[in-house]
Parts: sequence; structure tokens; C-alpha cells
Amino acid sequence: MTPKKKKILIQTLADLYPDPRSELDFKNEYQLLIAVMLSAQCTDKKVNQVTPELFKSYPTFKALSQAKLSDVEQIIRPINYYKTKSKHLIATGKDAVERFKSHVPDTHKELTSLPGVGNKTANVILSEKGVVPAFPVDTHIFRLAHRLGLSTGKTPDAVEKDMRQAFPSYEWRNLHHRLIFHGRRVCSARSPQCGGCALRHICPSAE
Repeated sequence: MTPKKKKILIQTLADLYPDPRSELDFKNEYQLLIAVMLSAQCTDKKVNQVTPELFKSYPTFKALSQAKLSDVEQIIRPINYYKTKSKHLIATGKDAVERFKSHVPDTHKELTSLPGVGNKTANVILSEKGVVPAFPVDTHIFRLAHRLGLSTGKTPDAVEKDMRQAFPSYEWRNLHHRLIFHGRRVCSARSPQCGGCALRHICPSAE
């Protein structure tokens, strides 16, 4: 994609989605980390359905660290891979208490040392906390990056590298959210609405 088209992309998405933010519900950094961990391979809508009860029962890392596995499993049962995620949540609660004084760490290395926290989750946390610029790549961004001709990477990490090189770091957070919005609302995996897409004139896949 040419520099001119990249500018058009950024401006068009900004006009379409003026309020770029996560659609996960959270009130603090603890809730942010837990919600993002649950969102892996699961919709934000589904996560938002279970987190109110989860956060009410376990409002802090300490409370979560002392939870019974079966109780956490029961609460997050509608979430994909709920058994594995329940183990990771409790283990992360213990790690946060013992290693990070009940705080969410501020480095990628420390975040990915937590059970169940991979590269994408760590990047989301860092981006949302405003610690360092990051460009998390989920399934929507992976799809749109290829359709828009922004990347040919075969893995999320490769696409992330291409996106970070293609756009200045001050655009990363907002562009990340706006591409996700567009992927959910217009450029879906199975039935993209190319005819009514505001990006069709700069998108090679629309042809």
C-alpha cells in the first residue's frame, strides 16, 4: 500500500470509528488483564457476560489467587477453553501477588512470564495501559492486513512486524482498535461487505 493510500486508510477509519477503544468491560488494570486473558479465542461479548460475576467474586489478585479451581470454572464455563483458562487465572493471581505486589507488570518480558499470557495479550495490556506503543494482532487484524495489502506475513508475529513498520507508533493503538471494529462490522471473514465498504477504493481485495 502506498503512503498516500495509508493516509486515506487512517483518515477513513478515523471518520468511521471516532472512539477507538476496547469493547471489553473493565475498570482497572487487574480487570483489564483478566478480561484480555479470557478474550483469547473468544468474543468480547461473551467475556463481558461472565466477568461481572467473576470480578464480584474475586475483586483482586489476592482473592483470585485463593479461589477454588472448580468455582472459577463454573463462572467462566461459557468461555472457550475455560478449564485451561481457569488454571491460568488462579496461577496468574498468585504470581501477581508474590512477584509483582498485586500489580500488573509494565514490561513485555514480565507480562509474558505470567501463566496464559502470550505476545498478543501482553501487547494489548501495554497498549491499553499506555506504557509503550504496541500493535497487537488478532484474527481481524490478521485478515484485514492481508486483504488491504499491508502484509503477507503467515503468522500474527510477522503481520505485527509489518504493521509496525508500515505506520508510525503514535497511530498503532487507534489503528489497532479501528481495524478490529471494521473487521467485526464490515470486513467479516466469510461475507465481507465490499460493496458498501468505505475502503473499497484503496483495497486490492475489493476488486
